[in-house]
Amino acid sequence: MNEQLLRELSHITEEEQDILDGKTGIDRTLYSEGSDFVITSEKMLKEGRLIQFRPHTRFVYFPRHTHNYVEMIYMCSGSTTHIINGTELILQRGELLILNQHASQEILPAGKEDVAVNFIILPEFFDQTLAMLGSEQSMLRDFVVGCLQTADSPLSYLHFKVSDILPVQNLLENLLWTLSHELQNKRLMNQITMGLLFLQLLNYTDRIQAGRTSFEQEILMQVYQYVEEHYKDGELTSLAARLHCDLTWLSRAIRRLSGCTYTELVQKKRLNQACFLLRSTALSVLDISMAVGYENFSYFHRIFKQTFGQTPRQYRMALKKEPEEG
Repeated sequence: MNEQLLRELSHITEEEQDILDGKTGIDRTLYSEGSDFVITSEKMLKEGRLIQFRPHTRFVYFPRHTHNYVEMIYMCSGSTTHIINGTELILQRGELLILNQHASQEILPAGKEDVAVNFIILPEFFDQTLAMLGSEQSMLRDFVVGCLQTADSPLSYLHFKVSDILPVQNLLENLLWTLSHELQNKRLMNQITMGLLFLQLLNYTDRIQAGRTSFEQEILMQVYQYVEEHYKDGELTSLAARLHCDLTWLSRAIRRLSGCTYTELVQKKRLNQACFLLRSTALSVLDISMAVGYENFSYFHRIFKQTFGQTPRQYRMALKKEPEEG
């Protein structure tokens, strides 16, 4: 992390100084209004803001609480110990923890060198992120959708062990820097940065520890990961064998939990990958069809047009015209 930024974040706050001077416990009135310890955006955000950050308060035990907003915690140095829904996890330097509004949290006392940043985020801030993630099913997309729901979500937190992933670290520092300065188009810049961050995190689903509420949700996350890695030739029978699940039960569980059949999940992934290749390579449409798992070119051509309203060639040509029209 940038040394100047880290020094600024490490500064002892007035609240922390009171604790060091002997004050016992945190002042709940700084965070919450009711008797239930729900930390509110009204207390933590300036009026009109969708996102803001503050250094985590060190030197004191933070008792069990929930939030009425999404909280994202980035560990700048050292480590902190969190208890999320009764499960203990340690957040190390460079790691990221995101909690939805329904997760309960406790935080053990942190030392002077344990510097963490809490991002306070209203759910509507993620509109741009959801648009950038597209329609393809993934753990991250499910989490964002869950944040936008008023009902309890199957995914309560995501812990990203990405301290060695430079693009992720850069995007988080960019977000901190932009939030620290008054710039034109600040909100849009921050929303796009968050979208880019989530797109980067999609590449590291093997680095995510997720808080889930059921065995079935655990299975669904493994289904998403399998589709991501084996969309070209992965079969549901192979997946069922890998997960030691009954084939019929697994098929029905996927449909019930995701709203799609296994075949539909694979098709979405294949077609999205085809769009990526049409945008970013000069491969022929036939080669792209084969690359994403469609050996029957006529079927690929037909299903692509049914989904996007244009043939693969028309899709590619429309992209080439966009700069001229803009």
